[in-house]
Amino acid sequence: MTRVSRWLRRTLWALGGIIAIVLLLAGSGLFWIHHAMVTSLPQLDGNLKLAGLSAPVTVRRDGHGVPHIEAATQNDLLLAQGYITAQDRLWQMDMLRRNAAGELAEILGPSLVEHDKAMRVFQFRNVAQRVYNSLPDADRHRYEQYAAGVNQFMNQSQGHFPSEFRFLHYRPRRWSPVDSILIGLNMVESLDSHWDVKLSRERIARRLHDPKLEADLYPTGSWRDQPPTGAVADMTQPHPPPPLPDDEDDDKTETKTAAPARFYPDNLYPDHPYEDASNLKQIRQIEGLPSCDGCTPGSNNWVIAGKHTASGKPLLSNDMHLGLSVPNIWYMADLKAPGLHVAGVTLPGMPLVIAGHNDHVAWGFTALYGDVQDLYVEKLDGKGNYAGPQGNWLPLAHSEETIHVRFNKDVKVDVQLTAHGPLLNPIFKNETRPIALHWTLYDPAIGTIPLYEMNTAQDWPHFSNALAAWCWPTQNVVYADDAGHIAYHAVGKVPLRPAGLMGIPIQDWQHEWQGYIPFDQLPYSVDPPSGLLATANARVTPNDTKFPLTLEWPDPYRAERVYMDLRGRDKLTREDMLPVQTDIYSEVDQELAHRFAYAIDQTLQKSQSNGADARLKQAADILRSWDGRMSADSPAASIIYRARQAFWHLILDPKLGSDFDSYDWAEKDFAEEEIIMHGSGAATPSPWLPANYKDWDALLTEAVRKGLQDGKAPENVSHWNYGSWHVIDLEHPVYQLLPIVKGWSGTGEQPLSGGHTTIKQVGRAFGPSQRFTMDWSAPDASTENIVLGESGDPSSQWFEDQWPAWYGGTTFPLPFSPSAVAAQTTHTLELVP
Repeated sequence: MTRVSRWLRRTLWALGGIIAIVLLLAGSGLFWIHHAMVTSLPQLDGNLKLAGLSAPVTVRRDGHGVPHIEAATQNDLLLAQGYITAQDRLWQMDMLRRNAAGELAEILGPSLVEHDKAMRVFQFRNVAQRVYNSLPDADRHRYEQYAAGVNQFMNQSQGHFPSEFRFLHYRPRRWSPVDSILIGLNMVESLDSHWDVKLSRERIARRLHDPKLEADLYPTGSWRDQPPTGAVADMTQPHPPPPLPDDEDDDKTETKTAAPARFYPDNLYPDHPYEDASNLKQIRQIEGLPSCDGCTPGSNNWVIAGKHTASGKPLLSNDMHLGLSVPNIWYMADLKAPGLHVAGVTLPGMPLVIAGHNDHVAWGFTALYGDVQDLYVEKLDGKGNYAGPQGNWLPLAHSEETIHVRFNKDVKVDVQLTAHGPLLNPIFKNETRPIALHWTLYDPAIGTIPLYEMNTAQDWPHFSNALAAWCWPTQNVVYADDAGHIAYHAVGKVPLRPAGLMGIPIQDWQHEWQGYIPFDQLPYSVDPPSGLLATANARVTPNDTKFPLTLEWPDPYRAERVYMDLRGRDKLTREDMLPVQTDIYSEVDQELAHRFAYAIDQTLQKSQSNGADARLKQAADILRSWDGRMSADSPAASIIYRARQAFWHLILDPKLGSDFDSYDWAEKDFAEEEIIMHGSGAATPSPWLPANYKDWDALLTEAVRKGLQDGKAPENVSHWNYGSWHVIDLEHPVYQLLPIVKGWSGTGEQPLSGGHTTIKQVGRAFGPSQRFTMDWSAPDASTENIVLGESGDPSSQWFEDQWPAWYGGTTFPLPFSPSAVAAQTTHTLELVP
């Protein structure tokens, strides 16, 4: 045997040995992870001791693992709720409190330092402590009972914590009532944080230097709006005609609601170039907001009076659209004790039910988008002081923060605070101005969380009294009760601003807050003649409202479509609600599809092309014959989605350059519709038409061409199915890093129908976080389902058991009465003193 062959043989044996060792280690690791998951599964049957109980508590699990907890006292109930929730979601609860407190880097390492720094600057831990201290004794006691239940589960789980703790090699600290409030602040941050948009608007306004163009990009409300406080609009009427560009009344049209010019004087910051828009996308990710284009945190809800239902009893539906995660945002539960029986979705880590129903009332939420934040440019003297309202110097307060970083040194953060709030500069990359965040969250005079009063309310007077104490986040609440009443009310503390709302940072003392809009002056409606109330984050007030709530309403399309689906219909049943919640028709996309098709026709006719643009012609034919449904198998949905993306680049790149990515607005889709539909037909070219295009049709044609190119459409465009690239992909934040485990700890990429202009508003990791319908004619047949399942453990039967229903657009009942719960019970656990 030659020396070369011996060397080759030894090399192959060595490689084989290495591969075998790697496979053995991988197999051992996989076995260890699976074993850790299985051994941390909770006890579901038999008896468990729980100190502090006054009597046994019965926990019945239904077929989806939903706990139906029945206790002799409310104290026992809350203790048990904390214990049972920790059984299924302890690691998620720990991550949620760490997320808000800015303590993720301590576990996950240096990549989370910037996130933690932002949370420390926002002062959430200090706010949570202040809120807890200011709560009434009874509320503090409820949080304490819940925390005691969580801690007892941790005490009993030593050595068998959920697998994530063991994989990351750390133990959770004891639960405190303040941790529960921190978890609530995560939701406040997600739904009420819009300060970054004010920074980006300032930058874009400076680049445009044209109030009319700015008004095009930043509409406030629209002609499509369906405020629940007003008469239901007749949507069979034609759209308003395009405004003439040179018409002196152009800025008065409802389609272009411009902010008063005094908000944006040319000399506001004459010597300061705004420098920090480059990190706005990162800031939005830090805040945990959805990152997909057009995905704004929001929801759908509606309530229908008995005169329009088959049973004569009200129907209420709610699907809250949020960023989706593994495990789910929500945890379903049924809580029963004397004086309290309520079921619905809870936030893991918080006691009681957030949205759902009790024996007499039901309710659901959507985000109101009330403007509860302002940015103030402060003046500092360089000696630790800032300028007060009288020109006097006041000392900056300081909060010294230490971020513990795994595998690295601690990071110190000096958070400076003015009377307005914390200076945000530690989280900016380039911004040099001292900018303070003023937020209702920082007001020590408010801090009520009236969940208990809502959970126990028996009628509208009691329920509305509870809503009056709601502080944050700002929300739209719909209501229905067993007596047949329906209602709507906006809730939350929205500042009174006598000098007007500001869409950019403030540098004066004339725009100070003067208290809050009174509760009875917020939008509301009780038993309206129409018998129908609905919200989907769009404008809920008329233009001439006495107290403006915001400059930034989300797009009107979902609310408009809900009314179109439900208005004029009678004999409605709960089965009719799910098709509305999963509706994937987009009127605006169909409208724009026809406009793009027409533009292609005109452009090709003018060019007299001989077959060179056959692909464009095929796209036009597909668009003009489309039914407007954003289905996963639709080529037209692919074409229009990508064309609309390309259109923004074509008109904004010439005017904004690298600042294009800074543009963000909740009504961005409506802004685009108006610009596209009003871009031609006037005597003078649209100011949005780039110089290198001879007319508007040529621009729209290029948007389709560019969309096909950027989206990598196949040569035969009819094969370009929407679901081939528009997908949902929910992955476990830890186990997605392990290729083998990833396959059974998340959903993987799945084709996704719907879009950001459909009632089913969805993105890659965004969409309805739950779907609920209350039928007061049959409470036990009322439905509720979440995205994945009750358990956070991938080895549990209830980890992803609800996913087929969520993804497939079906649902199931949530039993409520004793007989219904008994009939669906699969496991029974007794918690005993």
